[in-house]
Amino acid sequence: MRIIFAGTPEFAVKSLSTLHQSEHDIVAVCCQPDRPKGRGKVMTACPVKIYAQQNNLRVIQPENFSSDANQKEIVLFDSDIMVVAAYGQILSKEALKIPKLGCLNIHASLLPRWRGAAPIERAILAGDKETGISIMQMNVGLDTGDVLLEEKYSISEFETSQTLTVNLANLGASSIMHALKNFSDLQAQPQNNNNATYAKKILKNEAQIDWNQSAETICNMIRAFNPKPIAQTIATSAQFENKVLRIIEAEVVNYKNNKSPGQIVELNKEICYVATGKGVLNLKKVQLSGKKEISAKDFNNAYQLTKLQ
Repeated sequence: MRIIFAGTPEFAVKSLSTLHQSEHDIVAVCCQPDRPKGRGKVMTACPVKIYAQQNNLRVIQPENFSSDANQKEIVLFDSDIMVVAAYGQILSKEALKIPKLGCLNIHASLLPRWRGAAPIERAILAGDKETGISIMQMNVGLDTGDVLLEEKYSISEFETSQTLTVNLANLGASSIMHALKNFSDLQAQPQNNNNATYAKKILKNEAQIDWNQSAETICNMIRAFNPKPIAQTIATSAQFENKVLRIIEAEVVNYKNNKSPGQIVELNKEICYVATGKGVLNLKKVQLSGKKEISAKDFNNAYQLTKLQ
């Protein structure tokens, strides 16, 4: 097939590379325009663009995919189908009609659960035990199209957004290949809108830990916000007061205590137990503001935490 691929982040690269290395013909790669990044605000290409340029694929970066000018350019590619993976723009009804067979979306959840921008983070945050990939026929709604196929994936208790993104990217690549190979045989199923949930974009202010929540809820939050924005708290120790402490990794432990949420229950060279609204959390990897990420064991050797808030 002659394919237009539309995607932007690292999640989309695996599908693009798999399609590119297959019998299909990638006639164009569409991604978001370069954006300023870092403290120096240097204009930076997205991962999909970097892959496309390294492999001599045609790249287009419209500010508005559905603009008349861009649609005229898209028509010239004479595509059979468009494959979309975390592109970052809503496509108009007219744009969706350009490829002969329409547009397929690789979505990182089992639709209709977690429609929207952050399905991976929201699934972990909610404590979901299962997620997966949906290959969907796109319409003008937000992830509301009919589903061609779903592939399920079990979320382990150690899964972070970083690891889940990689695992679902791999699953998405194999799923889109299966969908294209069996396109004429697959029966699209409408979604049940009554079961829909929405995965709104993750905001930085969500990363502040509330120690009144349960240990399980906080642990899910730490996993969901790794690698960004990283869960954080305000820490006080024998050596400093009220500094930002980022919690990279933690685990729920079975340990009885009568401490108030945020108080240190047990602290030694091996463990750092913190009381929560329900249960106890053991910190395993942390990063003090302005310092490097280190194990909680090394952190405990340098500082004596007294309170988190």
